[in-house]
Amino acid sequence: MGMAFLLLACMMPGCIETGNSSSSADAAPVEAPIWNVGDWWLYTFSTPEYSDDTARLVVASDSEEGGTAYMLAISSIGEARRHAVLNHNPFLGRITHEDLSAFENGVPQPVLDFPLVEGAGWGFTLFSTEWYASVRTVTGGVAVMEAEASDGSTLEYVYDSSSKFFSSFIWTDSSGVVQLRMMLADDGESHSGDVYFVRGGDLYSNTWDESGPDIEFEDSFFVSDHPNDGEWNEMIYFLDAACGGGGSSITLTLRDHGSISALERVWGPGASESGTLGTIPYPSEEYTLTATFTGDSYLRLIFAGGITQSWSL
Repeated sequence: MGMAFLLLACMMPGCIETGNSSSSADAAPVEAPIWNVGDWWLYTFSTPEYSDDTARLVVASDSEEGGTAYMLAISSIGEARRHAVLNHNPFLGRITHEDLSAFENGVPQPVLDFPLVEGAGWGFTLFSTEWYASVRTVTGGVAVMEAEASDGSTLEYVYDSSSKFFSSFIWTDSSGVVQLRMMLADDGESHSGDVYFVRGGDLYSNTWDESGPDIEFEDSFFVSDHPNDGEWNEMIYFLDAACGGGGSSITLTLRDHGSISALERVWGPGASESGTLGTIPYPSEEYTLTATFTGDSYLRLIFAGGITQSWSL
């Protein structure tokens, strides 16, 4: 009688547990998060040109694109300008509610495709490259993904539902060089203060690596308006410079169409600087760039237009 009662009791709901119930819960699909204004993430960005550029990304708005997208801004105007001229962070600006899709050339790109399910796959465009992504694993709300391009480049990235965004994002080109490493350092809610987004547009870029006799270089470029948003607020420049010993030197001059000097720099023997960021407040229609190089000299120069938006949280 006792044995029969025990068998009957074990047939009741909830008595029998399978060994796979815990692992099934761990592998449950990861759903899209809901962001709130003031949510923030502190990331460290590294590229071949520089390392450990730390930036705090903040949800500035949740009503973009007719109420279907967030605005992801940055807590420092200097870092917002740096990101605009270097154009290395695709996750600033509008981010859709549905899939946290980043916009590239005005089109939302589903770097994530919720719900994230192990084995799922999809395509998107990022860094002007077409990718095919797949979910490798889903464990405890953490999804590990890999995307490949036809040239052999890869993206490896991890979405963590506890932080509601990427815990890491790594872009490696076809030669094995890491072009972007984005690592989460901290996250939180209710950021307080001003945040910024600088809509950037490439204007001019060049690199000189000289040795030997004196060289003079002259070029010009035209500053037109942003194709959708009108006049630029400012022109942002980014430069690296280095001179060898002896008589090495660099002279840089940028003049507007009225021959007024907008930027002047001189580097002598042994002088160098890296990652210098600056602005020219009133872009005009045309600029003339003149650079002279003596001896061993290196100069990298980038100009971009910038339109700044800000929010007070």
